Amino acid sequence: MTGQSAHRRAATADIPPSLDEAVPPPAPPAPASPDPEGAASGRSRVDKLAVAAASVTVLLWASAFVSIRSAGEEYGPGALALGRLLAGTVVLGAIWLVRGGGLPARGAWPGIVTAGLLWFGGYMVALNWGEQLVDAGTAALVVNIGPILIALLGGWLLKEGFAPRLLVGMAVSFAGAAVVGLSLSGEGRASVGGVVLCVIAAVTYATGVVSQKPALRRTSALQFTTFACAIGSLACLPFAGQLATQATRASTGATLNMIYLGVFPTALAFTTWSYALARTSAGKMGATTYAAPALVVAMSWLFLNEVPGLITLAGGLLCLTGVAVSRSRPRHRPASPTAAPGSALLDGTGAAAIEQLPEVAPVPEHHVPQHEQTPAVTERLDRGIDRTTRTR
Repeated sequence: MTGQSAHRRAATADIPPSLDEAVPPPAPPAPASPDPEGAASGRSRVDKLAVAAASVTVLLWASAFVSIRSAGEEYGPGALALGRLLAGTVVLGAIWLVRGGGLPARGAWPGIVTAGLLWFGGYMVALNWGEQLVDAGTAALVVNIGPILIALLGGWLLKEGFAPRLLVGMAVSFAGAAVVGLSLSGEGRASVGGVVLCVIAAVTYATGVVSQKPALRRTSALQFTTFACAIGSLACLPFAGQLATQATRASTGATLNMIYLGVFPTALAFTTWSYALARTSAGKMGATTYAAPALVVAMSWLFLNEVPGLITLAGGLLCLTGVAVSRSRPRHRPASPTAAPGSALLDGTGAAAIEQLPEVAPVPEHHVPQHEQTPAVTERLDRGIDRTTRTR
């Protein structure tokens, strides 16, 4: 009897205070996840590469405005666009041949042709022409509706949605671009035809980007840029005679600026743009280009000795602030450590609720004295031992 009592006292050490309350079964082990930290770090690396590529693009496109102002004095709009695209096509074609790039997939060709005709061809001619009829500030102001059109078309046609931070950031950046444009307007020289051409440039730019996004799912950035640039060159071939005539009279500096436009702001910048666009939304990429006006002001200050006024600097800061807002992400609040016990059961997560249950205190040996172990008490103890064994 003494041995049985000792056995019962040892077994009752883990019995809950009330034998009518069943101990919840242990939670099943969580399924193994495929290294979430590695996946997160991979996404972080991709994001950093995309941001770096977008930064290179915006920097080179900003430098293009400075070069266009120089080359545009000796080359006509169509001739400048054709010379720039021919230089870009030669560089891209050589890289494509060396790398053995192959042909794009059939499904990518509609986007390549659309972007080649509208963005590489139509945009460059319309922008060069419009800048000759309006002042630089007005041209920058009108063309900067392009990123807004990209966000609207991307949200509608590409189902990217309309993130509040993106819309707010673009509104701030557009306000900054407007301040920069108005501060650089000078005498306010403008014409209806020039404004229309700048609007056409903005529309063709936005349409080209939106058509490019789905094509990049089926082709590489190099393939897309190479063939779109070649198609743009074919579209500008009617200006070949004008280019040949003006090239014989243009200065070396103007011609070198045209070649620079083809090699860097076209061949390199459009490739890095395609790389970044394939890894983020069209709306965010469009908003990123609002950093260009601020960079143009800085480059004009450094290379052309054009000292910006305080209003111009304020507009540039607004542009950069808007880009930062549009590219930011909402902060996720950590889960509250003081959740109500058992609340996780309402969500079906029983494991969390079990972890929140208080530890079961062992029953002391003198809880059921030997002289009080009646048959009824003994039977309760036996049921408790059996129930404890089953739940374990």
